[in-house]
Amino acid sequence: MEWLESAILQHSALQAVIVLSLIVAVGLGLGKIKICGITLGVTWVFFAGILAGHVGLSIDHQMLLYAESFGLVLFVYELGLKVGPGFFSSFRTGGVKLNVLGLTLVMLGTLLAVAMTLGFSIPMADMVGIIAGATTNTPSLGAAQQALQQIGLSANGAALSCAVTYPLGVVGVILAIIVARRLFVRPSDMKRAVSEETNQTYIAAFQVHNPAVYGKTVREAAELINHHFVISRLWRSGHVSIPTSDTELMEGDRLLVITTEHDAPALTILFGAQEKTDWNADDIDWDAIDSSLISKHIIVTRPEINGKKLGSLRLRNSYGINISRVLRSGVTLLATPELVLQIGDRLTVVGEAKAVENVEKVLGNTATALRDPNMAAIFIGLTLGLLLGSVPIAIPGVSTPVKLGLAGGPIVVGIIISRFGPRFGLVTYTTRSANLMLRGIGLSLYLACLGLDAGAHFLDTIMRSDGLIWISAGLAITFLPTLLMAYVAVRWAKVDFPTACGMLCGAMANPMALDYSNSTMECDAPSVGYATAYPLAMFSRVVVAQLLVLLFCIS
Repeated sequence: MEWLESAILQHSALQAVIVLSLIVAVGLGLGKIKICGITLGVTWVFFAGILAGHVGLSIDHQMLLYAESFGLVLFVYELGLKVGPGFFSSFRTGGVKLNVLGLTLVMLGTLLAVAMTLGFSIPMADMVGIIAGATTNTPSLGAAQQALQQIGLSANGAALSCAVTYPLGVVGVILAIIVARRLFVRPSDMKRAVSEETNQTYIAAFQVHNPAVYGKTVREAAELINHHFVISRLWRSGHVSIPTSDTELMEGDRLLVITTEHDAPALTILFGAQEKTDWNADDIDWDAIDSSLISKHIIVTRPEINGKKLGSLRLRNSYGINISRVLRSGVTLLATPELVLQIGDRLTVVGEAKAVENVEKVLGNTATALRDPNMAAIFIGLTLGLLLGSVPIAIPGVSTPVKLGLAGGPIVVGIIISRFGPRFGLVTYTTRSANLMLRGIGLSLYLACLGLDAGAHFLDTIMRSDGLIWISAGLAITFLPTLLMAYVAVRWAKVDFPTACGMLCGAMANPMALDYSNSTMECDAPSVGYATAYPLAMFSRVVVAQLLVLLFCIS
């Protein structure tokens, strides 16, 4: 059995792969266990690494640093690619409110941490780990470790303090949601308010009874109001057709319009009357409504279409079809002429069967072309992210320049490249399964290495008085700001409680608490709030972690 002992205990490249694979496999296996309906998921990899380190397993230090760094970079870059398409659109009217609330939660937690650092003499090198654990935010821990290494300080204390505060960081948000719901949430707060601005499309039928638009073309009518809409079908004298921008409107025309629910009243004034039929039900058979037309989903797969504006393709005038909606990363967008298409966009095309077939040839619609991720674009993005992360940024009053580092640089590039890459012909699309796989591999590697490195001293830390102080400080940073912002969001900002819960989970980077919210509120509002607040809050925590290190740890 000497070969087995050598393979597991003696430092080598093979031994490092075996040990890390075992940690990840055990952690992911434990992650499927639910206690009271709650599971820590991939976080169990962290604790499996701690256990392995505690029993004496270790790998070569340079191998550990490489695997930890590569895992972190891969995770945050793929995360940036995932949230990028919706990141900038979240700054619309409703999203601004949620992002402000999320950033306020970040600032409250940071101020409380600074106060406890000064009041209880907790070194900031340890406190940044407490903050990362209390907010379950591993990218901020990575950024803090990078900043500590830049100024020549050990990052072990940050990893240890994160390890001991992480479990209560998960539970603390759930506890705050439960307490908030019992203390000040009313039944009316559970109903989701209608957002003032939303990306989700809304389908409505209008009748033309406004003399001001009689004889005007669709283009001329659209210029009368500052609202976006797409006319999918036009019924006139029992005949259905696909209108173009040059189609003249006549009295009594019936129009099927795709717009937003917020804009529907303005279109009612423009056209004259809105029909009461609900056209947004999932069970509507569109092809049965008008047998002469078909409705088909077509996926953009041709690389030459990537980055082009929808209007520049002139599909409506060339083929006599209409594109009513575009589905991108789970978000339904209005098919306006200025919309920049990306590989993987799913277009809803309405028209005659032959015309739709011709459009299908133009756009591609070859699902097999999307199965393989564009590996070149991924590594180009990683390279750009690492280069950006290494750029020193001078801040007045701080002697050492700030760097975005391994955590900040790749996530910024991921967000930017997923949003603007197609404009420059860069194909950034990856399937959801590929994105989840790469993120999972990166996060698992990072957590396994992090736990393995901290595990040797984990129990000793908990038994010390410092460990108890860390746990108490972490629970305070998790629970108190979350409960306070829940009250502010619901009572002052008038956000419905399900959306507020999603915002709190996103600002605290806590997907486990989001699972709890989704399971207890039976609506998608928590997920919407989470997706809106998460990107900016996560990025701000990465920056704040580095600033705290540089401001408090440089003598």
